Amino acid sequence: MGKTADSRGLGVRPDPVRSFNRWKKKHSYRQSQKKQLRKQLKKPEWQVEREVISRLVQNYEKVSVILFSILAGLQEAQYRLVTEIQKQTIGLALQGKDVLGAAKTGSGKTLAFLVPVLEALYRLQWTSTDGLGVLIISPTRELAYQTFEVLRKVGKNHDFSAGLIIGGKDLKHEAERINNINILVCTPGRLLQHMDETICFHATNLQMLVLDEADRILDMGFADTMNAIIENLPKKRQTLLFSATQTKSVKDLARLSLKNPEYVWVHEKAKYSTPATLEQNYIVCELQQKISVLYSFLRSHLKKKSIVFFSSCKEVQYLYRVFCRLRPGISILALHGRQQQMRRMEVYNEFVRKKAAVLFATDIAARGLDFPAVNWVLQFDCPEDANTYIHRAGRTISLILFSRVGIGGFGWRPLPNTPFSPARLNESTLCLLTNVGKLSGKEYSKVNNLGVKGIGRYLKE
Repeated sequence: MGKTADSRGLGVRPDPVRSFNRWKKKHSYRQSQKKQLRKQLKKPEWQVEREVISRLVQNYEKVSVILFSILAGLQEAQYRLVTEIQKQTIGLALQGKDVLGAAKTGSGKTLAFLVPVLEALYRLQWTSTDGLGVLIISPTRELAYQTFEVLRKVGKNHDFSAGLIIGGKDLKHEAERINNINILVCTPGRLLQHMDETICFHATNLQMLVLDEADRILDMGFADTMNAIIENLPKKRQTLLFSATQTKSVKDLARLSLKNPEYVWVHEKAKYSTPATLEQNYIVCELQQKISVLYSFLRSHLKKKSIVFFSSCKEVQYLYRVFCRLRPGISILALHGRQQQMRRMEVYNEFVRKKAAVLFATDIAARGLDFPAVNWVLQFDCPEDANTYIHRAGRTISLILFSRVGIGGFGWRPLPNTPFSPARLNESTLCLLTNVGKLSGKEYSKVNNLGVKGIGRYLKE
């Protein structure tokens, strides 16, 4: 087929029509390439760059669209591996779409919105005279502070101005500088306070709204606050909403703030709600043994970094002072909501710096905070629900101390979609602490008071 016989019987020769068609196709392709090259040479550099960026955005799944300055910041901050939530979110955000993202704790949600934030303002050539361009709302002061620190590291090669607005700081000092900020990281209550009280503060030029840990924002009772904030923002904006869990309240907030969003749920088909590498264990002991078990555990892990979660601030205060007196041989820190803001930041930074330490904390440290190189997460009290457990556990080894009363008397049930393994209590290594709750002396009367209130609060919950 496609060959013709030579009349002289010397064999077959190629079909000239078919050969011509092949040549014509190649020739047309070369001519079109030359034509495009001539047009390209006539275009100004800014137009060529814009077309390249546009082409990259359209093929975001195959190529990287991040600018070199952002890549340099990521590399200097030791962020080298791209997570699944970042792969699926960054490209959609760069196309200007609203995004509703859900991913497990420790999946890299912070960079999933910080990279598009920097990229979007860079493309708009945003300056300090343009005012507020991006608003990032976090549920707690600690998470807002952590997000701000990551932003400083990743965006160090840009000229954008960034600010941190949280409770516990001088309101007047913040008001003097808030109008010159391009990227504002804040908590809901403080932001609404500035909207109500700070003269000339507005968000009319806002380009992007980011809601980080949206479910936690609503769990803390900020639903009305968020509704008031959104009413003060321009309707023409891009919104990125991130959450570790998808609750009814989150969906209600999404309907209020998002327009035709793209849904990104990277672990939708996962068997468990916790990370696959998370090792989860529990110990059942008598109620009066819980402090002894915790003390014995800390004594046998003196070179490890651990976080111990409690149910109330009073319980953290009481047991922190008790363990400081017991001296288990490792540095102990306390983080709870009754502390002043500066003290909370000092504790956070100190725990991050230390190679071996124990942090006694309430759920204020459970959501979003990134403590590097943590070996153990211990839950001294039962979490109130599955979502609280998921955020407490994070991405490291988790251990829960259950009392027999807590299992039988209070109707404890296994948490759904979480693979637990029982851990045996080694009686031979258990340090029995007697009279821990009967501290004497005037200086410890307050401690005993805290203990009584803490236990009462625990039983009530």
